[in-house]
Amino acid sequence: MTDPILEQVSSTRNLDELYPVLSSLRMTPGWHKKRPSLWKQPRTDFNPLHWRYDIGRRALDQAGQWIGTELAERRNFLLFNPVGDNDYDTVRTLVVAFQMIKPGEYARPHRHSPNAMRLILDAGPGCYTVVDGVKLPMRTGDFLLTPGGCWHSHYNEGDANAYWIDVLDVPLVHLLEPMFFEEHPATTQEVETEPESHVFYFPAQQMRAALAGSAVRHGVRQAGLPTEPYIPTVAVDCLELIAGSTHEFTRNTANRIYAVTSGTGTAQVGELTINWARGDVIAVPTWTPMSLSASSDASLMEVSDAPVMQKLGFYREA
Repeated sequence: MTDPILEQVSSTRNLDELYPVLSSLRMTPGWHKKRPSLWKQPRTDFNPLHWRYDIGRRALDQAGQWIGTELAERRNFLLFNPVGDNDYDTVRTLVVAFQMIKPGEYARPHRHSPNAMRLILDAGPGCYTVVDGVKLPMRTGDFLLTPGGCWHSHYNEGDANAYWIDVLDVPLVHLLEPMFFEEHPATTQEVETEPESHVFYFPAQQMRAALAGSAVRHGVRQAGLPTEPYIPTVAVDCLELIAGSTHEFTRNTANRIYAVTSGTGTAQVGELTINWARGDVIAVPTWTPMSLSASSDASLMEVSDAPVMQKLGFYREA
């Protein structure tokens, strides 16, 4: 009995006849592929972008009139990069969002494979995150970790809206595909402990002290946070720029997010010129040149996927 597919392949008389047969078999010749698979240096479709906190906050206030945590599990705005039909990823491996919770609201608990981090922009007393039963404050300037697989929820017992920036490695998990998500069986998460300090919690004063103890190099202080034991996919650094200084960043293969925690200035990210202020977010895709200039003393937080690139042997600087 003859094999019709083998017979079809054998009956081709030239490459023009062989190509469509190969395509029907889900094969393509390496010398005849539609697009190149290798190039001389990193390239990306993702764009350098800038999002203003004052606009995001005003929009969250507007949305808060019509959507609550009982309808939306999280009231947030995803900061997406307009690549093809993408409406989620900020850069290739990270997504950033502005989030708000109103007084008396409780964002119910869930857990998922992706890791999450939160930079608190404006929050008064009474705003908290609970991570696996550990109650952590959310105060202006604080930074919190929610490692993948941890139950987490947010609530606001204060008398004012609370706002923060979320950074998650969801796009990386999408690419690798080990995604799990689970809603907590209870509406609220039981608080088991309320410690004075915790490895998932970086108070604003702790980060300021770390910066104060670092040397100034080229007009910038830099202090890394010890986050990688708990979130191995990202590196988190605090930066402090002196008024009037300009810092040229080394172009590298990491994807980076910058969130402004204080001050004002300008940035040149690729071809994009930015005027930035407190609470703003800047996306710097892989291999994009960047410089920051401070018009006043300023501090920023950098979150990057450099650990992923380094562990896989893909990290490189220009």
